[in-house]
Amino acid sequence: MIAIYTLWLRQLKRYFRSKSRIIGSLGQPLLFLVALGFGLGPVFQKAGQGNYLEFLAPGIVAMSILFLSVFNGMEVIWDRQFGFLKETMVAPVPRWQIMMGRTLGGATVAVMQGILVLVLSMLVGFSPVYSFWMIALSLVFMFLIALMFTAFGTAIASVLEDMHGFQLIMNFLVMPIFFLSGALFPLAGLPKVVGIITAIDPLSYGVDGLRGTLVGAAHYGLMPDFLILAVITAVFIGFGSYFFSKIQV
Repeated sequence: MIAIYTLWLRQLKRYFRSKSRIIGSLGQPLLFLVALGFGLGPVFQKAGQGNYLEFLAPGIVAMSILFLSVFNGMEVIWDRQFGFLKETMVAPVPRWQIMMGRTLGGATVAVMQGILVLVLSMLVGFSPVYSFWMIALSLVFMFLIALMFTAFGTAIASVLEDMHGFQLIMNFLVMPIFFLSGALFPLAGLPKVVGIITAIDPLSYGVDGLRGTLVGAAHYGLMPDFLILAVITAVFIGFGSYFFSKIQV
């Protein structure tokens, strides 16, 4: 447990040391909020769907967590190339504890990023449901999203040695995961094929859970969202632990 805590703390220190990384990672969510929220807002309202910014903000929060979580896996490749990973792996602790420490640290950083984006969205006009329990539950969904995709990024990085290859694979996977999650469009009334794809997409349940807790508009329901997300997260952590334990340093 000491190893998990130490690596968790190390990830947090890395995050806070890079102020440019914190500021830079807020640029894309802000662009989506302003360009799409205000640009497509009148069209969305004319279609009888209400305020688009209210609909969009939970999806943008999930997007920021997704991107930061997945690309935390890049640090595994970085540490392997520069020898830092070897120093960690020779410690007399099980490798799954090392993986869990890194994953929890990356997930915590991603949740903090999600909270910053949520605050930013409120500054541009988003009004969440002001309920202590709903806000607390939204943090649970943020953490599950972060934990799931940090473990996913770690699993992918554990079987790759090239940082450029990781970026290509992640872009190939992450963009469809985001765009087909319902973050930008309602899940009701979709064509059958698209509906099946969104139901397979694990981020769909995270976005839907955040939308249900923050604006009270869950498509699947909060309990199904939570259960499915928790199961997929556990599976991804299992895969991440397995592949991380096979790393050759």
